[in-house]
Parts: sequence; C-alpha cells; structure tokens
Amino acid sequence: MLRKIGKMFLWIVGSGLGLFLVIALFLYFNQGNLIFVPSKNISVTPDQVGLAFEDVTIEVEPGTKIHGWYFGVDAAKATVLFCHGNAGNISGRLSTAAMLTSLGVNVFMFDYRGYGRSEGQPTEANVYSDARVAYDWLLSEKNIAPQGLYLFGRSLGGAVAIYLARTVNPAGLIVESSFTSITDMGKHVYPLFPIEWMVRYNFDSKSKISEVGCPVLVMHSPDDRLIPSEMGSELFKLSKEPKSWFELHGDHNELSFISDQSYLDHLTYFMGLKER
Repeated sequence: MLRKIGKMFLWIVGSGLGLFLVIALFLYFNQGNLIFVPSKNISVTPDQVGLAFEDVTIEVEPGTKIHGWYFGVDAAKATVLFCHGNAGNISGRLSTAAMLTSLGVNVFMFDYRGYGRSEGQPTEANVYSDARVAYDWLLSEKNIAPQGLYLFGRSLGGAVAIYLARTVNPAGLIVESSFTSITDMGKHVYPLFPIEWMVRYNFDSKSKISEVGCPVLVMHSPDDRLIPSEMGSELFKLSKEPKSWFELHGDHNELSFISDQSYLDHLTYFMGLKER
C-alpha cells in the first residue's frame, strides 16, 4: 500500500515537473509571438472615417519598408509621433488619430515591421529602429522641429517611445498604459516561473526613463487588468522633472477616456496648446 502511494506521489511530482518544463520551454521559445501580435489586415482606412491623410512608406533597411499615415493639420501647433501597442496595426488606432488632430496637432502613425503594410519582422531592435526612422522622416520630409515634436507611446509603444526619447531631443514624451519591463510583466503574468532566466526581450523602460531629458507625462488606469497601474506609477516616479501624472479610467483596451474633456485638457496643457 505504501509502495503504491509512493509511486503515485512520484508520478504526480514527475507529471507536475514535466508540465512545468513544457510551459517554461513554450514561454522561452514563443516569446516573440506573445509580445508581438501583428495583423496584416487593414480593417479601415482614414478616408473611410473622414480623415484626410498622406500614405507614407519609408525604407528602414535595404529592401525593407515600413508603412504609415500622416495626418496634417492647417496651422498645427505641434506634431505627435504615435507608437502603438503590440497587437493589430494602425488601422485600429484611427480614433486616436481623430482625437489628436481635433486638438490641432499633426499626427504620424506608423506600423512596426511585420504589422499592417510594413515589411519585415518585428523584434525589439527593429521596433526601436522603426521609431527612429519615423522620427527622422518627420524632421527631414515635413521640416518638423524637435521643439514642436511630441512622442506618444501606448502600451508596448510606451517602451518604444521611452527608448527613442533617450536618444533624441523631443518637446515631450507621453507614456500611456505602459509597463516597466518585460521581466516585470512576465513575473506578473507567470509568477511561478523564473522569468529572469527566461526572457529574451527586455523593453526595460524603468532603466531608461530616468535618462529622458524632456518633459514627461505618464498616464495609467487603476482599472487596467493587463498592465498594473503600479507599473505606470513606477515609471512616473523614475522620470525626471518636469513631469506630470494623469489617472485614466477603464480597462487596458477600453480607451473610452479619449473622449473625456479632462483627458483632452491634460494633453493640451502638456503640449502647450492652451494655458491652464
């Protein structure tokens, strides 16, 4: 009887360890597909929702181009380079483009490699490079001065915008609903696994944001069930002055707040579009 119990115990432990190993290997080798969830389907174009735009393609390396939409505004007071999150493509961000252009700013949205009409494959290095190429395009092709250019990153795009803000001199950095690092996110989602030994992507914003020299606006919702608001709070804490914080509402992908006047006011104040 004791021998049977012992065998059963060893079987249970062995099965548990085997399952643990299978999941750990899946997480290690499948990280790219967990972090980057691109779609090639352009579900809607700007003209279909009444937005005037310029279709843009930029070569990021020989034989590889990324795609974007530039929304120009007459007598614009500022320009926003928008870095989107990890899923879909820019066709799912047109409500944000409409919101920002309604404030009187130019907007350039681009897709990372592998997303939408952009060629190539997304990697951490590639999305950083894509953002820099998009930034340089605004300076060279649209004659936008850095003093009037704001970097706006949402979710994964927040990590991309933070990385870029360290190396250029924009007017300001807006970080919305973003995380501190992939390691921290891994610990949050998979608390039983030794994430520090498993990650192959970093997106380590908490080590970078203190090196950003421009004004910083961090926004996060306490209702965010995907990325804890504590991560947004930590990014804000690590940012240099001048900096400001704005509390959003709703879950990570709800975005109902983009029509709230308080949200719009905070963006306009931060970008100097009107006085408080």
